[in-house]
Amino acid sequence: MNRDRNVLRVTTISIQGLTKRYPRVVALDQLTVDISPGVTGLVGANGAGKSTLIKMLLGLIRPTDGTASVLGHDIRRDGPAIRTLVGYMPEHDCLPPDASAAEFVMHMARMSGLPTGAARERTADTLRHVGLGEERYRPIGGYSTGMRQRVKLAQALVHDPELVFLDEPTNGLDPVGRDDMLDLIRKVHTKFGISVVVTSHMLGELERTSDHVVVLDGGRLAKSETVTALTATTHTLAVEVLDPSGGTDATETARAAFASADLNVRVDGRLLYVAATDDSTVDVIRDAIAGHDLGLVRLQRERHTIAELFTSRDGQTQGSVNDVHA
Repeated sequence: MNRDRNVLRVTTISIQGLTKRYPRVVALDQLTVDISPGVTGLVGANGAGKSTLIKMLLGLIRPTDGTASVLGHDIRRDGPAIRTLVGYMPEHDCLPPDASAAEFVMHMARMSGLPTGAARERTADTLRHVGLGEERYRPIGGYSTGMRQRVKLAQALVHDPELVFLDEPTNGLDPVGRDDMLDLIRKVHTKFGISVVVTSHMLGELERTSDHVVVLDGGRLAKSETVTALTATTHTLAVEVLDPSGGTDATETARAAFASADLNVRVDGRLLYVAATDDSTVDVIRDAIAGHDLGLVRLQRERHTIAELFTSRDGQTQGSVNDVHA
């Protein structure tokens, strides 16, 4: 699955003013954004335009206005060429229950233009990579939800695309299955060099898997930024303490000591969160802990989570991205 990627691309997808109007709704509204190689999370509430955008980028839906290119191909003119180079994992189940995973994925490989021998070899390799090597000859109708999602991922990868679109790939999975799928998604890029655009309304998933996040809100671009920038360090220090003798409530003792030193502090369980006004805050915390004979377990600067960036200080979600969860 390691096709030689001869073309060094600055962007995999370039979108300019892309709009899709239906009689009673605007699915996309003047969307302009570039997507670079790597793993890009496409996030938004249900109805934000994520699935519509993917289908337009595959050349399956014509835009009302604007344009876009995928791997250098225009979506209006070059739909078949795009679909040759791109894999697509749809959100909804579309698997034949009476076929085995091996039969179905090989059929999709042949549909992509691979000769029979190469399709058979690629099918076996791909199913092994997604964790279905031992189960590939069983009828898909007897598969669990997690196994069916892996079959959908395998058919998107079997022809060794340069880019894959994964539409809500963790839908219906339990926590263990979700973790496994997220690990697979990350491996698609890190191990095989395939760029990924993955949609989700779960911000925490995208924080774990993505290099970049594009947020859609009501069909418009709300944010496009790297995960590193979005989760930059805050001005808050997390502190955990203990009493070596076990004789006091160490957290409450530290809280009172920090407050007496004019530090802004709040408590959440065993953690104390202290607003760091400047570099001297660390020294004040250290002296307060030492002055009360407490032990320091943890002192670290907190980082944002992506979810926090869409929640105002009073706990209300900003804008209309009100279906996005951590």
